[in-house]
Amino acid sequence: MEQLKRLLKMAEDELTEYSTDARKIEKLRRKIGLSMSATEQRQVKKALLATIKSNIITQIVEEQRQAVALPFWGIAGLGLLLGISLNQPIGLLAAVVGTVSAYRIQKWGWQLQATRLLLQTLEDIEARIAQPHK
Repeated sequence: MEQLKRLLKMAEDELTEYSTDARKIEKLRRKIGLSMSATEQRQVKKALLATIKSNIITQIVEEQRQAVALPFWGIAGLGLLLGISLNQPIGLLAAVVGTVSAYRIQKWGWQLQATRLLLQTLEDIEARIAQPHK
């Protein structure tokens, strides 16, 4: 669904700004409200809920993506150090594998956070529609 991808990209853009979650939701809510009808918002929310798979690993990666990726950055650094100093190709391979793993974990966590932000925003819009005098 093209709209879902566009909205996820907007949510990722909001994550780059240093502000509170409430401020991010408010800014995202305005953008969504101007670009989509209520039925489209419900369809996007349904599609978003279908893609979310919540388990302990995804929760940890979403909340602590940098801490989860840190050991892999360490493996990459240590592999590079040992690969160069001891002239060991296996060390260089460990550096490459560690770097790729750490990058992918952080990217996955970033996408999970954007998905959660978008879902919270859509729920906020629904709550405001249900209670307009707020």
